[in-house]
Amino acid sequence: MANEIINFLSIELTVLLTAAMPVIELRGAIPLAISLGLSPLHAMLISLLGSMIPVPIILFGIRPVLNYLKAGRIFRNVAHKLTNTSLSGNGARIQKYGVWGLILVVAVPLPGTGVWSGSLAAALLDIRFKWAFPAILAGNIIAALAVIGISNGVINVFGN
Repeated sequence: MANEIINFLSIELTVLLTAAMPVIELRGAIPLAISLGLSPLHAMLISLLGSMIPVPIILFGIRPVLNYLKAGRIFRNVAHKLTNTSLSGNGARIQKYGVWGLILVVAVPLPGTGVWSGSLAAALLDIRFKWAFPAILAGNIIAALAVIGISNGVINVFGN
């Protein structure tokens, strides 16, 4: 009984931490969770929770970190490149469409989009937390539903 509980909790923790990782986020965590035996709904909820963990950290903490890096000689170019890349790609859509653009950037389940990119762009564009967090959450829920749909389709096609 204790081994089953520990095994179950380790699966959930694995999914939670996978969803919190940049690039992978819930787009990789949901299929992982389903392959580890979690139900699609449970996989979605754990992945959503995990992928939202970095959002407040990025929204509140990235600007001081980038400013510190820009002040030094060693990482100045890296900080400028990160800022320019974020603002030119996804940032342009967010600037054009506002909160709806932020939802769209997070919702599209493609590489280079997602919670980390949306949070970084929102922080650099000075979008207030009270607008950015709900928009990122809404986009993340849309992405989760899309990934669940795709995952279930793949499972139904190849699972039989």
